[in-house]
Amino acid sequence: QVQLVESGGGLVQAGGSRRLSCAASGFTFSSHSMGWFRQAPGKEREFVAAIIWTGDTTYYSNSVKGRFTISRDNAKNTVYLQMNNLKPEDTAVYYCAAPAARWRYGPNFKEYEYDVWGQGTQVTVSS
Repeated sequence: QVQLVESGGGLVQAGGSRRLSCAASGFTFSSHSMGWFRQAPGKEREFVAAIIWTGDTTYYSNSVKGRFTISRDNAKNTVYLQMNNLKPEDTAVYYCAAPAARWRYGPNFKEYEYDVWGQGTQVTVSS
């Protein structure tokens, strides 16, 4: 069964840090790029970060560049999102996602390129 399970969300004060994890199973994780998206209340889901299958190259939205870091551990089938200097506008449900086979090597920035999604983890940043 193909599955992504996020963890690490919670309440954090502005300026603080949080690390999200996403454990993958049921597919060949090491040959797939991975992505993180987020959805704030009343807004559409948006791209946050992506990492290609080798882990050599990463991509970020302008809103998180310089504050967030995506990484992966292929031995643990896990992708991470380290979030530093958090702002209230970072409050959202964060989702990790794996792309469809045709786009598995990445990079992938669009929702339609991903066909496996986690359940999401809530991150709330208080001011």
